[in-house]
Amino acid sequence: MTTTLPSYDDVVARYEPVIGLETHVELGTRTKMFCGCPTDFGGEPNTRVCPVCLGLPGSLPVANKAAVEATIRIGLALNCSIAQWCRFARKNYFYPDMPKNFQISQYDEPLCVDGYLDVEVNGETVRIGIERVHLEEDTGKTLHVGGATGRIHGATESLVDYNRAGIPLVEIVTKPIPGAGALAPEVARAYVTELRDVIRSLGVSDVRMEEGSLRCDVNTSLNLPGEEWGTRTETKNVNSLRSVERAVRSEMLRQASVLDAGGRITQETRHFHEDTGDTTPGRSKETATDYRYFPEPDLVPLAPDPAWVAELKAALPELPRLRRRRLQQEWGLSDLDMQSVVNAGAVELIEATVAAGASPAAARKWWLGELSRRANETGVELADIGATPAQVAELQSLVDAGKLNDKLARTVLEGVVAGEGSPTEVMTNRNLEVVSDTGALTAAVDEAIAANPDIAEKVRSGKVAAAGALVGAVMKSTRGQADAKSVRELILERLGVQG
Repeated sequence: MTTTLPSYDDVVARYEPVIGLETHVELGTRTKMFCGCPTDFGGEPNTRVCPVCLGLPGSLPVANKAAVEATIRIGLALNCSIAQWCRFARKNYFYPDMPKNFQISQYDEPLCVDGYLDVEVNGETVRIGIERVHLEEDTGKTLHVGGATGRIHGATESLVDYNRAGIPLVEIVTKPIPGAGALAPEVARAYVTELRDVIRSLGVSDVRMEEGSLRCDVNTSLNLPGEEWGTRTETKNVNSLRSVERAVRSEMLRQASVLDAGGRITQETRHFHEDTGDTTPGRSKETATDYRYFPEPDLVPLAPDPAWVAELKAALPELPRLRRRRLQQEWGLSDLDMQSVVNAGAVELIEATVAAGASPAAARKWWLGELSRRANETGVELADIGATPAQVAELQSLVDAGKLNDKLARTVLEGVVAGEGSPTEVMTNRNLEVVSDTGALTAAVDEAIAANPDIAEKVRSGKVAAAGALVGAVMKSTRGQADAKSVRELILERLGVQG
């Protein structure tokens, strides 16, 4: 039976959403968390493993200092307090992608606690409370094959790759976020976007959602105004910024439909489907026994030296929110214009384009214009559109040099995005360069004058605006490859008229 969902406006008019986000970040260390195996992405399955990360008898873990340092830096960037003493714990559960049948994590004594991250949504600052930042090891990866969905249901066999097992993983857990109302999906996306930018600025992870180095679990609940918070669901492993927003919106609509029909929300995990934007049930968490934790007996406690923590704090780079303020001043943008840049995810792209030689205005024009339009049409992130900042800067240099006009530049950009090469290569291969040969332009102008004697006579009689029709004729005959300003000047010159 098909369920008719209420409208989003109707849902937010009657219910109050509460969201929370649990984000996992794979650190970019050279080796795994508790052994010396490499952490490079990819590789043949089960080739980057050893007795420690496979949990073989007699193997002993040793904590990765670089991972501890990276976690402290993340905590500091998120305004957290750093524990003076904490320890690892064994989180016991059985999953085929966890070879030890327990995960070394942190439980009641995390490394970083009680922080916050400010994000901008619709011109307003929203403060997201950070409950904890703790360090653990990642699991392996299970592949379900032989079915239509890639999930275990309907699969004929399951394969396990342990290359990822043991990679340092930081989990960042927000406090519940009430009061966002209709903006809850946008707040969730803005938070993950800002968090990604913060972590990238620290240089501790490449935070590539498409490769799994940044993964997000989205908690959502609804309640009537003035009542207690509702039962939450946890949408697991949402793998793009756009999908974070869609997952919150989808769950709000689904939960409202259930509540409107007199049903109750089940506390469970759910799976988000990129193709439909819907969520489906995963594992019930209402009756599941809590994970059994106990202190990890093979690792000594962590006791970061306060002097070392102070050094790390002093060495933090300029964080994204401060950098955006500085760039806004350097680029001369209004708050509204800068917010448009942020909303498009174009800050770093424009900054890199300017660094490659383009003016801020030109860089902003291309990224927020033609390239944003293409990204929206194809449903991809702007950074993945297929053009690099260096290529955009090169395109603008061709325009500045008079080799391309705006119309031709858009055609060249189309070729760049399609993977045909650099702007210069596309321009050359497609023969799109502006016609600069004076003889060729003169011939085209004379031909247009001869073909339109009545218009030429109007121009001669002083109606200079009529020259636009002749310019259009020349542009048509040159396939748009002439410079319109030069053509107009040449027409007036040939007709003996002062511009």
